[in-house]
Amino acid sequence: MNTLAYIIYLFITYLITVRVGFIFYRNGRIFILDLLKNDVSLTDAINRILLVGYYLVNLGYAALMISTWDTILSWTELLSSITVMTGKIVLTLATMHYFNMLVIYLISKRNKSILHP
Repeated sequence: MNTLAYIIYLFITYLITVRVGFIFYRNGRIFILDLLKNDVSLTDAINRILLVGYYLVNLGYAALMISTWDTILSWTELLSSITVMTGKIVLTLATMHYFNMLVIYLISKRNKSILHP
């Protein structure tokens, strides 16, 4: 049963990570572009690096979480394990997103205070 749980969990995690990552990539470009004073080439390079880092952190975290699972003996335990682990990965995504938004906010606030003393 554990193998089935791992496969389902990794599939769900992959879908969530790729979908959310693409949304961040597409919509975050505007914020990075503003921070870098409309430097398109640098913005695109940083945005791609952030996307790859995001994928690596989340898929690596998902793979590590598998090692913490106990043996699954029933369908109820299978569903419970997948739900809890998927919830943890979604909370991790949310935490990373809000931290990144805080950094962008602080950098933009600092840039505005430097430009307008």
